[in-house]
Amino acid sequence: MRCLVKRLDTRMQANQTSYSVPAVQLPVMLVAEVQDSLLVVVHDLNRLDGLLVHTMENLMERFTCASANLADPMLVDSAALDAVRSALRAAVTELQFQDIASQLIVHTSKILQGCAYRLASESMGLEDGEAVPFVEEVPERPNPVTQDAMDAGSIELF
Repeated sequence: MRCLVKRLDTRMQANQTSYSVPAVQLPVMLVAEVQDSLLVVVHDLNRLDGLLVHTMENLMERFTCASANLADPMLVDSAALDAVRSALRAAVTELQFQDIASQLIVHTSKILQGCAYRLASESMGLEDGEAVPFVEEVPERPNPVTQDAMDAGSIELF
């Protein structure tokens, strides 16, 4: 560990001399901990996205089943039944927010991952022959989706 810290400290000193702007010196271990924390958050966001997708798929399956049951010709049409059908259609429409949430998670993950890799490369540099990690450019738009409400829409159930 001491060898790693010394090597990183040497890299930081070498990098600081190559910049013409003032630099803030941070302990190497602090930089490493911040980078690790950023990458943990990215991992957690990806897990959250997976949970959202799984939940949405389960809800769609249940809504599809409920819709099929409500479409049974044996059921007598009534105002109460129409209200249930309308509520079911509204619930299915609201599931579209899962897609918006997933887009926000991906956007936030890209920004955090970009920050983590930039922090590492700016503070520690690269050794000879070390490959630069591929990181997509950090998105310029602060918010990739702008949907605030959904009053209408339709999803075709099977």
